[in-house]
Amino acid sequence: MLAVVCIEPGKLALEDRDEPALASGMVKVKIRSIGICGTDFHIYEGSHPFLEYPRVMGHELSGEVVEVNGDSTLSIGDRVIVNPYLPCGKCIACRKEKPNCCSSIRVLGVHIDGGMTEFLNVPEGQLYPANDLTFAQAAMVEFLSIGAHGVRRGEIKSGDRVLVVGAGPIGLGAAIFAQIAGGSVAILDLNSARIAGAVSLVKGAKGFVLDSNTDAEIEQYTNGDMFDVVLDATGNKRAMESSIKYVAHGGTCVFISVVKDKITFDDPFFHAREMRIIGSRNATKQDFDTVISSIKNSMIPIDLLNTHTADLRDLPQKLPQWLGEQDVLIKAVVTLN
Repeated sequence: MLAVVCIEPGKLALEDRDEPALASGMVKVKIRSIGICGTDFHIYEGSHPFLEYPRVMGHELSGEVVEVNGDSTLSIGDRVIVNPYLPCGKCIACRKEKPNCCSSIRVLGVHIDGGMTEFLNVPEGQLYPANDLTFAQAAMVEFLSIGAHGVRRGEIKSGDRVLVVGAGPIGLGAAIFAQIAGGSVAILDLNSARIAGAVSLVKGAKGFVLDSNTDAEIEQYTNGDMFDVVLDATGNKRAMESSIKYVAHGGTCVFISVVKDKITFDDPFFHAREMRIIGSRNATKQDFDTVISSIKNSMIPIDLLNTHTADLRDLPQKLPQWLGEQDVLIKAVVTLN
């Protein structure tokens, strides 16, 4: 079978590998669409902190069931979405029904080989039906689930004033689900093109381009109250530390993004506002279900999010090209016929 392998930073190669044999408790999936994530770009660039090369990337996956064990609830031909976060099932997080932050979690395409290949064995519990979605739509459910999980962690409710910091794909997902939850959404980014694209997709959202006047503009926009919930999706230390200053008294800051740095804040400021600072990691089945339902109910401009496409065989040439198109790229989806 065909696979795309990141041999080392900056080097992608097409390889012919043996098709995997089906193991107990697993389902063999023919991969049909793959969403390209910021994680994949980081792996390609060599900036991912927890990865060993060579690696088959790819964790935003949809496919078709081609082989099952006898007691499976799935049928050959079923269209499925892959939840790429493989928990141990035994640790304290798993026992608390929080497999998304399992202490021994393995992520497809990061800790183990992922879905940039024709066939993949996946634990049956990590496959969700997607027969009402196209393969491309189904491959975008995972990244949207990250934003949906962050919104759920922030406990956003109707009437909340919400600021999303970072207008990349994860930030857009967070903004969409904050709006679905009833929040009044504003989006902040230092890239004016991204803000223009974000406010065109998230109808009614207010856009702020970061510059020397931003703080004064936000102060005026919120009448000095700031935001009930701030969702940071930047993956940038300085931005994450700055996000805290936009939180209202009694408000919440959710760090959806993660960086390999120490994040610091002013304790008197933090205590005076009695704010909550919350981490949000990965997503759960509940979040996947929320996204699937929202797509089915036409609550997400899902097809507009898919800005770039390619065939798997062309990915070694396309992925480096997409790195230079970050202003206009929202979600690239790779297809396998």
